[in-house]
Amino acid sequence: MLPFVVVGVDGSAESLAAVGWAAREAARRERVLRLLHVRNWHPRQTEGEGEGEGAAGRHLAWRVLRQAQQHVHDVRPDVRLDIEQVAGPATAALLKQAGQAELLALGSRGLGGLTSYLVGSVAAGVVARATRPVVLVRADQERHDGPPPVDDAGTRTPAGPRDVVLGMDIGEACDAVVEFAFEAARVRDARLNTVHAWRAPRLSPGPGEIGLLDAAQCAEEWRGFLPALLRPWREKYPGVRVLETVVEDRPSRAVVRAAAGAALLVVGHRLPERPAGPRTGPVTHAAIHHAGCPVAVVPHA
Repeated sequence: MLPFVVVGVDGSAESLAAVGWAAREAARRERVLRLLHVRNWHPRQTEGEGEGEGAAGRHLAWRVLRQAQQHVHDVRPDVRLDIEQVAGPATAALLKQAGQAELLALGSRGLGGLTSYLVGSVAAGVVARATRPVVLVRADQERHDGPPPVDDAGTRTPAGPRDVVLGMDIGEACDAVVEFAFEAARVRDARLNTVHAWRAPRLSPGPGEIGLLDAAQCAEEWRGFLPALLRPWREKYPGVRVLETVVEDRPSRAVVRAAAGAALLVVGHRLPERPAGPRTGPVTHAAIHHAGCPVAVVPHA
């Protein structure tokens, strides 16, 4: 296993939420937590300007990192810390760190893009090109990583930890994505809700053709496939409680709905054989922008 969890730090509320999430995750996985700040890089600066702004940038970076360090101390003082600041470009620096880590956590604004130096093409490039899992956390989502909220009567509903949700494509299930979800549920002692959504073909049989299955029959077919696919993972993770959810819906809408109130949503991202720019599939795109909980994007071939 890889030795540390890394989190990108920039001083924003979203970044601090990601720091808190990463501190808890590092504690669960018994990993070192690396706080990483990427300084902006301006290649057209003159030498004198670069020196002055470089010193100011390093000072600001250490101030941001100290704030993040204090947040880790407040959340999980038992976590071992590694602190680092590096020069940009940000996308390349984050991808390099992600490639060496067990996972990378980043602050996110959800709909409208990611925050601070993780804006636009930088954030999209990290998620689209990373070869290790990337977890995106919004400022209002750090609390999702704990137990369910307490109601007015002082009781928790539902009982137990929040679910981990896995967006499952039965036709293209990938071991790396499924294993990440099972492990995330295991370290949280949470239930794993595996969600597969399907759409009935909107075609009518022609003369002499075999008629298509109706919706009820299609649903029954998918409900038979899912347990068979999950069987080896249930055997590998016997302590993880698994809920199998099969719905007729658009996959992107189904996983976003299932993730409401969850601890974590896990989705896969197929890495292109050739670099194709910062692109993700429709389910991953919807999860990043609309899910109501932290989102883990797990790359696979």
